[in-house]
Amino acid sequence: MKPEIALDALPTILTGLLITLLVTLLCGIFSLTLGVLVAFGRKSKSRALRLSLGAYVQVFRSTPFLLQLVYIYFVLPFFGLEIPPLPAGILALTLHYTAYLCEVYRGAIEAVPKGQTDAAKALGMRNRVIMVRVIMPQAIRTIIPALCNYMVSLMKDTSLLSVVTVQEMMFRGQIYAAETYDYFTIYTMVFLIYFAVGFPGVKLVDYLEKRMKKGYASRGVVTSSEETLIAGGEKR
Repeated sequence: MKPEIALDALPTILTGLLITLLVTLLCGIFSLTLGVLVAFGRKSKSRALRLSLGAYVQVFRSTPFLLQLVYIYFVLPFFGLEIPPLPAGILALTLHYTAYLCEVYRGAIEAVPKGQTDAAKALGMRNRVIMVRVIMPQAIRTIIPALCNYMVSLMKDTSLLSVVTVQEMMFRGQIYAAETYDYFTIYTMVFLIYFAVGFPGVKLVDYLEKRMKKGYASRGVVTSSEETLIAGGEKR
């Protein structure tokens, strides 16, 4: 590893890191929000809405993200819809992760004991109030580790946006390595930076999982469905 090349490449790599983090933040906000809406939509009384959202979820969960990204960027222009690289990457990541997160939300909502809803109705609460005040607080609490795990995966998947020339960290590393022919130094730098950013997230997930399991165990209310949600988050 050549220190002089590493120092020279560092500003370029860090600029790419900023774009990586920006994309992760935007896609995280969009997918976490849309995931809730899609989860509610899949439980809607409207059959057409349930079927359309179900089809969307199945399509995006059954096909590779790279193919979805390439399709949005290279194929949609044939239908007159041209999207610049960065918006195309954000759109692809958001659609992909929304499809997974909505199932996490839906599973968490269905895991809340039905007795909770019955008790709330007995107190005269409306369905919307029950969802906001009773069901969602319990559901969200059980899936925080899974959501954090997905955000770590999202950050790593931003490297695939280099395929459509989004100048995130991986793309800038590829360009600099091609210019200097020092692939070992550049890719080692990129590897270490990804690890430095992703490892704290992984440890946070481990910590949250242990806290959640310990908290439920202390109250003696751990159920198999809740354990599945807590340990969830792996999409492959």
